[in-house]
Amino acid sequence: MHRRFPLSAIVGPLLVLIAGCGVPSFLITPVQNTNELNEVTIESGHGWSPSKVAIIDVEGMLMNVKSGGFLQPTENKVSLFTQELEMAASDSAVKAVVLRVNSPGGTVTASDIMYDEIKKFRKTTKKPVIVSTQEIAASGAYYVSCAADKIVVHPTSIVGSIGVIFQDFDLADGMAKLGIRSNAIKSAPLKDMASPFHHLSEDERAVMQDMVDEYFARFKRIVLSNRPITDPIKITLVTDGRVFTGQRAVELGLADETGTLSDALTVAKKMSGATGAQIIMYKRPYGYSGSIYASNQTPQPQTAVINLNLPESRLSLPTGFYYLWEP
Repeated sequence: MHRRFPLSAIVGPLLVLIAGCGVPSFLITPVQNTNELNEVTIESGHGWSPSKVAIIDVEGMLMNVKSGGFLQPTENKVSLFTQELEMAASDSAVKAVVLRVNSPGGTVTASDIMYDEIKKFRKTTKKPVIVSTQEIAASGAYYVSCAADKIVVHPTSIVGSIGVIFQDFDLADGMAKLGIRSNAIKSAPLKDMASPFHHLSEDERAVMQDMVDEYFARFKRIVLSNRPITDPIKITLVTDGRVFTGQRAVELGLADETGTLSDALTVAKKMSGATGAQIIMYKRPYGYSGSIYASNQTPQPQTAVINLNLPESRLSLPTGFYYLWEP
């Protein structure tokens, strides 16, 4: 892109230099400011106009809010995921989607939204969706994975953690030792339910447990309606909150087969009949796309800024109900 500058902006500094006075040197680099996603080819296909298989990431903490570390770019992962699916749906050349899953889960609602988006995508486009798990596909990430046609797990992936958690923090005793007391003026006894400033009452615990049980029942129903698990013993085993290796997940019916990301792409090509398809991803500008394992998180260009990569921690998350595995 070429940008025109006023003649005085060029002549002025030249006259100063001719007069013998040095001036600072500046490099002017126009920067594109856009939120649009660009299609990037990761691996070339075969033929004159090859079809496509799109890789879409499901990674990190799944939340329907903007997330990002200190001095890092922010992105609403649910919004980004939906946008990428819409691009894959609207492109007739895209014949299949591979979800590259690497996440411990997230909020109940974010997980459910992403699950529904995949289901709608499959129903309206008839394009197969294949999951390829990386290091971890636990809890909410596994919930999302259940919407796919097939789940291909790496043998050493961490899979499972089917369950829901609400974490309460009780600061009442510590505050009392410091002579601090919290007084809530409320409209009803349960208005400040599960507040960290007082002990959890039996009535509060009962209400919260009912909600946890409801969300867990929903999770269990999602798994059993999408996965071929009918043995009561296996059902009890896979839904008690534990995690499994990828290999064990296949044995229990939580996944279809073991394999790498390349294997999952091969499955996607075969299921869609697009054996010569090129592999694409959708990226913000200035992204790196060196291989199918390259990150899809694309920071904006920065100068003289220290990036602090702070991991997302349960301690920093908003209070709520989570499909989340965090040992």
